[in-house]
Amino acid sequence: MVGERPRPFREALGFDPITSTLIFGEHDAVLVDAMMTAAEAEALANWVALCKLRFRETEFDFREENKMTTKGKVLVLVSSGHGLPLRDGKVYAGAGYYLNELTVPVRALMKEGYEITFANPKGNTPQLDVHSAVADFFGGDEARLQDYLKFRDSLTGLKNPTRISDVIASGLDQYDAVFVPGGHGPMMDLLDDPDAGTVMRHFHETSKPTAVLCHGPISLLSALPNSTEVVGALAAGDAAGARAKAQGWIYSGYKMTIFSTAEEQQREPLEIGGKVLFYPDFALRTAGGDVSVVAPWKSYVLQDRELISGQNPFSDEALLKLLLPALNGRRSEAAGAS
Repeated sequence: MVGERPRPFREALGFDPITSTLIFGEHDAVLVDAMMTAAEAEALANWVALCKLRFRETEFDFREENKMTTKGKVLVLVSSGHGLPLRDGKVYAGAGYYLNELTVPVRALMKEGYEITFANPKGNTPQLDVHSAVADFFGGDEARLQDYLKFRDSLTGLKNPTRISDVIASGLDQYDAVFVPGGHGPMMDLLDDPDAGTVMRHFHETSKPTAVLCHGPISLLSALPNSTEVVGALAAGDAAGARAKAQGWIYSGYKMTIFSTAEEQQREPLEIGGKVLFYPDFALRTAGGDVSVVAPWKSYVLQDRELISGQNPFSDEALLKLLLPALNGRRSEAAGAS
């Protein structure tokens, strides 16, 4: 080309074979090789036209893809907390959500066509637990870790979540499932947040999939109308008091799993620098859950009625294998009913 700088041919509005000029706009043209033969000029003109057609088709397909009707909506609850209280007055400042526990299920749900709404108690940006941004939780694949970090960064709804109270006000019937990923985040606030409790009771009463992973199942305690009292008793070491206060829990008798005491005790000196106020599996068992766990760091999931629970970070894929069919099954039932 003789013009000032190369321009993509597909951006050209046309080609004038008489003057050997690519036309980009009313006052924007680029002169090409003046020695071009008539046949070459005609070929270039046809090529420009084809490029423009393909570009428009691609642009059309992209617009149509964005307009596709979603399969439904999934509500994802995350913590607003920035500091997990520990025994002896210590605080684990790095507590938050685990990267793979949030992004692996969310990405799969989005690929399946589900719209994601992130929500937390305060509507503030949730914190990533930096200990989770390691390749170990992505099959030891550093490239996969970086890919999921980029995916996380693309989630504008995660940076600016909706308040759970606002989600409730807008109507919970619009959501097909609720998902609570782990990391220690739920141990800070979701376990006794009254609005989280409203969400949990809704999905229980409507038998819609309730997926909880790692520390996420602790949020089930919020369904208790006196969850703050139950959590207070657990933190004080009053198991009998907590058990008495938890009578009538809607998940009593449900088969479930959660991050185990053995796993927590391994992470306490390595990750959080102290001891948690109470162990998650003990808490759910005390409240009336039929809790089971397997050896530390083994993938383990359970499904009991609407509840789908996973034990630890390595249970992310297994949880999806239960959640996706549960969601699609509800869609099929709804389609059959209509």
